[in-house]
Amino acid sequence: MAERGYQTIERSLLQVCPLHDRFRADPAVAISAAASAAWIEAFAIHSPVKPEHRGTMQKMLQAIALPVGFAFVQRDDRPMAMAIGAVEGDHMGLFDVLVMPEARRQGLARRVTESLYAWAWERGARHAYLQVVATNQAAMALYEAQGFRTVYAYEYRVPPAS
Repeated sequence: MAERGYQTIERSLLQVCPLHDRFRADPAVAISAAASAAWIEAFAIHSPVKPEHRGTMQKMLQAIALPVGFAFVQRDDRPMAMAIGAVEGDHMGLFDVLVMPEARRQGLARRVTESLYAWAWERGARHAYLQVVATNQAAMALYEAQGFRTVYAYEYRVPPAS
């Protein structure tokens, strides 16, 4: 595709990690089977979801097969961090890990993700997988420390300008 002028705009990695019973749930991380109104509002504001797509986003979130865990950390009724974990057999998919800008570099991503790993372990998951943008240095360092390894990489490309 490169020889045809397509430009790479983003490189992403699919990573996997074995889970274990040493991951601990943090009591400050609330995990619920349905996304609360506050969770949905925070997700809509802090992820790149356009207002006209929020209804579709909410329907997609509600359609995730159980067991699903919507992790949420709030401080003074303000969202600080969030993520989604979905268990299928002995695997848990980790999705949409978001830490609000004012809450970064405080260990919240670790607390949210490891709480979801503990939650998934209790539901029979023994492996986790995720997709991460290769340039997200903070996420890459966290996931490596948690035991994630890259299985494969892929790129998003756009066609050449006409």
